[in-house]
Amino acid sequence: MADHDHDAHAGHDHSGHGLGGHSHAIADDAVPKWLAYALIVNIAFMLVEVATGILADSLALLSDAAHMLTDAAAIALALVAAHLARRRPNGSMTFGYRRAEILSALVNGVTLLALAIFIVIEGVERLSEPPNVDAPLMFAVGIAGLFVNLLAAFFLAKANRESLNVEGAFQHNLIDAYSSVGTALAAVLIWVWGFDRADAIASLVIAIPMVLSGWGLVRASSRILLEAAPVEADPEAIGPAMVGVPGVIEVHDLHVWEVSNGFTALSAHVVVGVDEDCHAVRREVEHRLQHDFGLEHTTLQVDHETSDLLEIQSSPGAAPDHRC
Repeated sequence: MADHDHDAHAGHDHSGHGLGGHSHAIADDAVPKWLAYALIVNIAFMLVEVATGILADSLALLSDAAHMLTDAAAIALALVAAHLARRRPNGSMTFGYRRAEILSALVNGVTLLALAIFIVIEGVERLSEPPNVDAPLMFAVGIAGLFVNLLAAFFLAKANRESLNVEGAFQHNLIDAYSSVGTALAAVLIWVWGFDRADAIASLVIAIPMVLSGWGLVRASSRILLEAAPVEADPEAIGPAMVGVPGVIEVHDLHVWEVSNGFTALSAHVVVGVDEDCHAVRREVEHRLQHDFGLEHTTLQVDHETSDLLEIQSSPGAAPDHRC
């Protein structure tokens, strides 16, 4: 299977799908509603945590409040992206605005990583000089935060988590739930045993899942923005499968990429035998791609093996041929 550029020739048969020729599911109408619910919950409790974090002089509470601020920003961004993604293709935006969700997921991942770095720096500084922390207040807010984050996570789980955009917002809230557990445990250690450094240690532990989730979102969204083939659609497997269709001689200029998560596109140049019905072969290739790899949006340029011969138009009444 060679990969090279080529010029288009008259008489080629394209199995492309225009704006009206191929439909894709628009984002779930319920997604904005659940995102809005989660946004309200996060903003309300973030204000509570900021106030109590200052009163208790707790880095764990303030870092959790900062994380909830990024949660609220992530959900707000996801909400905007979800509205954009529902807009149908128009004008120059032939694929619509689906990648607004991918950009949102990328921003969510980057903010998680940036916040984790900030928390690590502050946590290390507080390990050497731990402040006096109001442990009872810290514990109460940590427990309340756990329930709030679980409620927000419940709302986000109701949305379509197959969307990388929604998954990014969900990961923010899930890590916030971990943060609340860490905050409550640190408060107990300070309250019962007087271990003042527990606040800083809890913040450092909280930073670990933030880095893992942030990196996962950045990696997944970057692959889509760089138009890499999805893991489940390996071009090294797709190419031989296409060549394996009876009548196909060669496949080149094969491109597989994700427009957005869950929406994979493929284009290729397919060469068939001289006497083959190129339309029938094209349909069989499309069937193979859909059945074996789940690829529904395919654009195939089909040519016969020899296309340099002079073709004379058939006389009226002659039997139709199947040339491309």
